[in-house]
Amino acid sequence: MKGPAAMAATVVLWAGFALSIRGIAGSSLTPVDVALLRFGLPVLVLLPVVPAAVRRIRRAPLPAAVAIACGAGLPYFLTSALGGRLTSATLVGLVIPGTVPVFVTAAVALRRRAMPSAPRLGALALVVAGVTVIAVPELRSGPGLAVLLAASAFWAAFTLGLRRAGLRPLDTVLLVCLPSLPVTVLLAVLRPSGSALLSSTAGLPDVLVFTAVQGIGIGLCAGLTYAVAVARLGPRPAAATGALTPVLVAAIAFPLFGERPTLPLLAGAVLVVAGVIAANTVPDRSRPVNRRSPTLAG
Repeated sequence: MKGPAAMAATVVLWAGFALSIRGIAGSSLTPVDVALLRFGLPVLVLLPVVPAAVRRIRRAPLPAAVAIACGAGLPYFLTSALGGRLTSATLVGLVIPGTVPVFVTAAVALRRRAMPSAPRLGALALVVAGVTVIAVPELRSGPGLAVLLAASAFWAAFTLGLRRAGLRPLDTVLLVCLPSLPVTVLLAVLRPSGSALLSSTAGLPDVLVFTAVQGIGIGLCAGLTYAVAVARLGPRPAAATGALTPVLVAAIAFPLFGERPTLPLLAGAVLVVAGVIAANTVPDRSRPVNRRSPTLAG
């Protein structure tokens, strides 16, 4: 039961991330404050293992290490926070994890010069169709959806880097947090008015909530529980189960933030979740593409 329990915990933690990202705007904290908690607490807790982890991180391929540090670190966090402020918790929980398979598949196809199998392309087409259904009304209300797609691209880079780096779960946690923490501290120091923690205006309940959700839940626990789930269940079943995240987010966002799902959002959500599940369950027998193909060459 360790695998299913770990994956269930991961889904809850991922939902907590989406909800907390949306909740920043209504709290006494700023995105920089939450980033300090997100990246600072794991470093503090894991301080005794930092030297050994840094030695292992240095042996990882540099492109993969950069992809991990940026893809799940401060650039991803700030992009997600901006997307959450401009849209809704439901969209954060739907668009970011839902469109990652599209970005990952496109990147792998370009690198290998091989087209995915027809069933997998069909599954990804469902995701694209779902995002398109959601995008039509959202495009009228600002750039929020585009920002969330950028955050998804960051997470896809993290996923690809994770495959190539071959690091332990705790090493990955520190690779995400160690480069992000000093930059976050610098941002807070250079603009103290933009940090409720430094200006002593942060409410204690908000600090406790975001410490629990972002610092402990996302910073420390989510990477470890997902690693256990993948090891016990396999990557495809684990990723397919992760498609339940937006369902949980939507169920909680309604009573918590008053986010009433619209018909396009519900229809798009069904398509995206179905596409993610299919993309992670159908066999992927990529077929080589002619090197001269104008689609993938260059």
